[in-house]
Amino acid sequence: MISRVRRHAHTVSLVAGAALACHAVDAQADQTETVHAKARHVRHRAAHKASHAQHDAKQPAAARPAPKAPAPARVVDDHTIEASPDEAEDVLARGDRMDILHSPMGLSRMPQDVLHTPQTINVVPQALMQQQNVKSLDEALRNVPGITASVGEGEGGMAGDQFLIRGFQAQNDIYEDGLRDFGVYTRDSFDYDHVSVIKGPSSEVFGNGTTGGAINITTKVAHLGDSYSGSFSGGSADYYRGTFDINKQINDTTAVRIAGMGNENNEVGRDDVYSHRWGIAPSIAFGLGKRTTFTLEYLHQSDNRIPDYGVPVITRPGATVGEPATAYGINRNNWYGTTYDQDDSSVDMLTGRLKFDLNPHITLYDDLRGGMYSRYFSASQEGCGTTCEDAYFSGDDADALVDRRGPKGGPQPYQQNDWSVQNVFSGVANFNTGPLRHQMIGGVDVEHVYDRRTNYAYNFNGQNGTREDETSLVSPSSVQPGLLLGGVGQYAYDLTNISGAGQKLYKTGDATDVGVFFSEQMWIIPSFSIRGGVRWDNWNSHYSATEGATSSATRLGQQQNTVNPTVSLMYTPDKTTMIYFNWAESTTPLGLYVTNSSEPLSSTSQNYSPERSRLYELGVKRDMFNGRLGLTASIFRLEKDNSLLTDPTTGSVTSSSDQQRNQGVELSASGEILRNWNVIATYAYYDPKTTSSLTKADIGKQIAFAPRNSATFWSTYSIAPHTPWNVTFGGGLTWRDRAWLNAANTAYVPHTMEWDAVISHNIGKHWRFALNGYNLANRLNYSNLFSGRATPSTGRAFLGNLSLTY
Repeated sequence: MISRVRRHAHTVSLVAGAALACHAVDAQADQTETVHAKARHVRHRAAHKASHAQHDAKQPAAARPAPKAPAPARVVDDHTIEASPDEAEDVLARGDRMDILHSPMGLSRMPQDVLHTPQTINVVPQALMQQQNVKSLDEALRNVPGITASVGEGEGGMAGDQFLIRGFQAQNDIYEDGLRDFGVYTRDSFDYDHVSVIKGPSSEVFGNGTTGGAINITTKVAHLGDSYSGSFSGGSADYYRGTFDINKQINDTTAVRIAGMGNENNEVGRDDVYSHRWGIAPSIAFGLGKRTTFTLEYLHQSDNRIPDYGVPVITRPGATVGEPATAYGINRNNWYGTTYDQDDSSVDMLTGRLKFDLNPHITLYDDLRGGMYSRYFSASQEGCGTTCEDAYFSGDDADALVDRRGPKGGPQPYQQNDWSVQNVFSGVANFNTGPLRHQMIGGVDVEHVYDRRTNYAYNFNGQNGTREDETSLVSPSSVQPGLLLGGVGQYAYDLTNISGAGQKLYKTGDATDVGVFFSEQMWIIPSFSIRGGVRWDNWNSHYSATEGATSSATRLGQQQNTVNPTVSLMYTPDKTTMIYFNWAESTTPLGLYVTNSSEPLSSTSQNYSPERSRLYELGVKRDMFNGRLGLTASIFRLEKDNSLLTDPTTGSVTSSSDQQRNQGVELSASGEILRNWNVIATYAYYDPKTTSSLTKADIGKQIAFAPRNSATFWSTYSIAPHTPWNVTFGGGLTWRDRAWLNAANTAYVPHTMEWDAVISHNIGKHWRFALNGYNLANRLNYSNLFSGRATPSTGRAFLGNLSLTY
């Protein structure tokens, strides 16, 4: 027998003194540097050259227009924007602005900025993350409407970052600098420059998946110039965090950078839940400012945390709709796990990115990443059945017992060891044919992922039996007398029964994808262009379940060829406005979720056709007041056919043949309303429905996890920003409408409303102190959503931060 117990780390040595990249330093909203400059040719050419020297190292996909007469440029938020020769008004070079329309996408296949990309895109900029003291990907994405967090259920009980976009799964659609991150872990944000969410099907760019969209993280890498910064945070629930960021220029074309993080915290409003993690991310860049640039990055993150599966959803006798038990008086602090619960992960990723300017018209890119992921996971997955509900509502608390393992077919503990490799070779060509301007993008994307799991089994007192692992709904205890956790192969008869495979000790999955993509954007006239693209993929996946209580092995496979097109029409009457229409398709093979699905294939599902999704979107983007304020608006319709359903009890996947659609409106505003007053706001209205189903009762019902309304708002104002008595204060709201938890609409979580705030003061030129308050109303909100449970969000919390920047 092996003993898996919680590992309490000593307080991490928290460091300070490091550096943000030049643009990240400028992006600190509380260190406003506003400079008025004339748009004159000589001055802006120098700014243009300096910007590209570091921007090329950061973004491998800076698109260049076809050769034309030299034009002056203006640098806004560290991104160079072309200016027409007759532009002679003053422009503002600001490092603290929230206008996201000029944010680059961060990958060669999408070389335009947000303004000129024909799709709804939400960006969480560096300035916003610093003001909110964002510490994880999950916290960053709370600024994006239409995203909900969830954890896969059934046997295996996946945790880590599991997101839905517009109500559709996106757990395999997380990218870093355009390369897929296959890991199943909770991502810390210490190495983030900014985060972009590309809404809607994008398989032509990213490959299979992306039904609701894709999440792309742009990381911090080495750049020219020296900078040093660090920070220390401390506050509620024994929260301690230190970060550092150091960049050093070695010579005229070479620089190194290293960012690091140490973090440990408990959770306000949740008993026994904590996280201890640390990470480091060095990078080196060669050839900065030259025709050939090579950047090498490494990321390591270790995390030891307690998984939190929240509180069960219960239904009052006589009612037809259930709510989380906390709505009926159960303490929000209640945690229903055991002393065996643990989520211990280790992630290592090495990335090399090569950029080569072949000539003034053609740029070639090659991005290569290898990743290794290790994870031990054990979580309690509680459920309160009819007997439990009746006892609680009748006042019999002693008999109101939740089952921590039985209701959902698991999960049992497992050790997961994965590795992956991906290489994307691409080229971007800009040229003219007569009066027509063209931009062509093409390339090859090859990836392979491997997953190996060893399952463990629980037992009571070493005896074969069916005794349930129960605890009180009202006053749960993490101690379960007699509960044992077996070693490898021990208590095989108590392993979870995998649908169609039996009680298996090992599960192995792998997949290889080869994709070829091509697109062209053609400007018929300077103000109107058409873009068409297509991607072909060959997806080959395998899955096996071996050894254990049953002798026969299960070996399955699936091979599918998919084609995903896209067409966009773009009208740009001037350099500040784009009106567009976008049609795109995406494909999701069943075997796509190799690392984050407990059972990617079964004997029946291996023959299922993939899910198909289509997007129709009409939108407008407008840059106002010389780049200080950006506005976007879009209407869309997203359709999905052949929807696949996962049974929350067994984890088995079936072809529902359901047709679902989500349609709605999304709005955003970001930038500077008045001098020293910044704002970023978003709103989304969705009409998500099941339009066809073999389960007739589900037709017309709202799609699970897709709220009808959601909105975010954040604003800051600086008083006397360049004086010793400066102060910046601000805050905002995160709001999400009621969300259903199943297709039948028989369980839901109420709406979320969280008020946050910040106040900060700059001490001289280099020091900054800030105090953040979260969920100031101490409202009972819910963060992660499941089909039968919901996790209460953090209660009222405060976090102080002291940072140093040189």
